[in-house]
Amino acid sequence: MTNECNPHRRITATTVREMCGGVSDMTLWRWLGNDTLDFPRPIYIGNRRYWREADVIEWLEAQSTEAA
Repeated sequence: MTNECNPHRRITATTVREMCGGVSDMTLWRWLGNDTLDFPRPIYIGNRRYWREADVIEWLEAQSTEAA
């Protein structure tokens, strides 16, 4: 299994929370409400939220470079 990022891959909120260090759903909600964080917006399919994996990875990398 490869670890390459597929720019079209959609991931669930559970996966996003795990990628972000095990944050809660409330934390995701707060990040989405804070425009200064520029957290990626989800795509809604029915009542479920999905994020583009590439957007989440890009956001996480930007956070780590800002902290350095």
